[in-house]
Amino acid sequence: MAGVAFKQVSKVFGKDVKAVDDLNLEVRDGEFMVLVGPSGCGKTTALRMIAGLEEATDGDIVIGERRVNDVPPKDRDIAMVFQNYALYPHMSVYENISFGLKIRELKSTFWQLTHMSEAKKIREDIDRRVREVAKMLDIEKYLARMPKELSGGQRQRVALARAIIRKPKVYLMDEPLSNLDAKLRVQTRAELIKLHRQLNTTTVYVTHDQVEAMTMGQRIAIMRDGLLQQCDTPEMVYSQPANKFVAGFIGSPPMNFFDAKLVNEGGRTMVVVGDLKFPISNPAASGYVGKEVTLGIRPESIFDKNLDSRVKSNPDNTFTAKVDVLEPLGHEYVAYLFADGHHFQATIDTGTKIEEGKNAEFVVDIDALHLFDKDTEQAIR
Repeated sequence: MAGVAFKQVSKVFGKDVKAVDDLNLEVRDGEFMVLVGPSGCGKTTALRMIAGLEEATDGDIVIGERRVNDVPPKDRDIAMVFQNYALYPHMSVYENISFGLKIRELKSTFWQLTHMSEAKKIREDIDRRVREVAKMLDIEKYLARMPKELSGGQRQRVALARAIIRKPKVYLMDEPLSNLDAKLRVQTRAELIKLHRQLNTTTVYVTHDQVEAMTMGQRIAIMRDGLLQQCDTPEMVYSQPANKFVAGFIGSPPMNFFDAKLVNEGGRTMVVVGDLKFPISNPAASGYVGKEVTLGIRPESIFDKNLDSRVKSNPDNTFTAKVDVLEPLGHEYVAYLFADGHHFQATIDTGTKIEEGKNAEFVVDIDALHLFDKDTEQAIR
């Protein structure tokens, strides 16, 4: 196994299209790192540079202790799982899984030793490894089938098996679940997490889905326009986003943002949004008194006053809003609210008595409010 490091890496296409801009990122040995961001943010380009499928314009890419900028892809000891499976249609599942092993590890030796005693040992070792990884991914009964006879989820498992059997230093996964239906994505996510715990191999996983990133990554690196925005654990990225972009990208439903102003009243720092006013417990906010800021409130930090007792209501954290729409999700509602000229969302537990088209009282968890600099969009912390 080995870690992966980007050291001031940039990638420019053509004259001025900078896909990755001065990326500094370290993936620890044995870590499951997720690169996440919107389309065009540079995450796939970064992955392809690790694989050697794209050449870095500037900077160094290191695998283990080895700088690999000039090392051919076949010599980097990595295995890649693609979005489109890339299985050989004329080969069985068994042949697809074993093919790379024969070519990479045995090369021409296997064919040269066909009539020698060592050939039997080599064939038996390949067979053992194929069946081990097939059992691990629960595809043993499909080994004789052709790819066209498999479902999308089964094909993806074959693609994973083909990568796993090689036992590389690093696994690279480029949106491997994007072609699966919603239920199968959830199931395969869990299988990948379990698989990583078994193998403990360094894995770099690319996705645009923030739910995938949050549920799978030991750490997640959020990218935007080729720039790394934040890299931390899912818990820290969610609770302490580095800037407004990260705060809005991570979380579902997304964070509500309001133009606001900080004022001092009776020695307390208050955030004012129109006629709404909440106290701020963030000590750094005192330095912004009198200035305009952006206030962020996650939908799950807003509660039905008459239903939820997780946050005690008082005049400082209670407000009234009109309920435009209630969107049922089974275990909760997404409530679309309107107050003081602002539209925003809240997640409300089932059992609520609030009704569409009517006003209701809500409570805000003032300890979970986020503030961002109006100009730089960096978190005020």
